[in-house]
Amino acid sequence: MSSDAPGFELPLRLLLAFRALIDELHAELSRQGHPHIRPMHGFVMQAIGPAGTTAVELGRALGVSKQAAGKTVESLERVGYVERATDPHDSRRKIVRLTPYGMDALHRSARIFDELRARWAAELGAERLRALEADLRKVTPANPWRLDTPAWFTSL
Repeated sequence: MSSDAPGFELPLRLLLAFRALIDELHAELSRQGHPHIRPMHGFVMQAIGPAGTTAVELGRALGVSKQAAGKTVESLERVGYVERATDPHDSRRKIVRLTPYGMDALHRSARIFDELRARWAAELGAERLRALEADLRKVTPANPWRLDTPAWFTSL
């Protein structure tokens, strides 16, 4: 009899690892002045990017409807992470842009993720962590920026 774990355990362990990192990130972001940011917000703010985007483009990037993207933008606007402005190239279009507060959250997130990775390296060993990352790169798509992942979880 094989001592391998059952096949279903692998995705669950990967999801638990993801969840542990995201939960630690958000706890630290809250301590650093971003108590209202939620995991979905990170995907949205990455999709908006430094140049901004429209609600239609945002919905496309996230794999959700324009209306769903608009609701998320409204919630981010209420807590000060994004603002809407007229497109300087086309006055009929509205652009969603990150505010300085939103950019601060992204910059802090990047630093916190580096700190979390360093903790994992200390726990597992730097070489083992590099090997794990290399192995995950072998079995996953080349582009890690699958911003539509939240929509995938909610699609029926």
